[in-house]
Amino acid sequence: MERIFIIGYMGSGKTTVGKRLAGSLSLSFVDLDAYIENKYRKTIPALFEEKGEDGFRKIEGQSLREVAEFEDVVISTGGGTPCFFDNMEVMNRAGLTIYLEAHPEDLADHLLASKTVRPLIAGKSREELIPFISEHLARRESHYRKAKIIYPIDRMNTKDEIHLTVCGIEELIKRRNAE
Repeated sequence: MERIFIIGYMGSGKTTVGKRLAGSLSLSFVDLDAYIENKYRKTIPALFEEKGEDGFRKIEGQSLREVAEFEDVVISTGGGTPCFFDNMEVMNRAGLTIYLEAHPEDLADHLLASKTVRPLIAGKSREELIPFISEHLARRESHYRKAKIIYPIDRMNTKDEIHLTVCGIEELIKRRNAE
């Protein structure tokens, strides 16, 4: 039975890496945000608006506990998931946590290129986004660093770069399992 949680800031590639890692390891894949949206039949921004951040974080924490019971799965979390309640401890007890660590400049580039609508950063230029991410990341870093594996990523703009990242993570998982 294997359970792997992918954590990191928005734009770090959690879903992209998670899907590919799951495929490569012959595991199921769950995106926590998609799980919540399916369960509540509402988008994450709609839940935020309706319930407020506190209400949303409670829903997220409960949903995390549910998916933490799944077996043979790779789970990508929301960027804030590890930073609330005891979510990081829940993930560390349930399985292997992997933090995709990225520089604010790379995150800004990924976010600006993304088709995903992110109200938190809507309308920000790259010059505005980098200091915003740096400040936000500084507040979250202590939670992210509790991951069992910290995997630094630089660019993941091409299929080859994504493939190399997934292969690197797989190698670390194999080494951990061999110990």
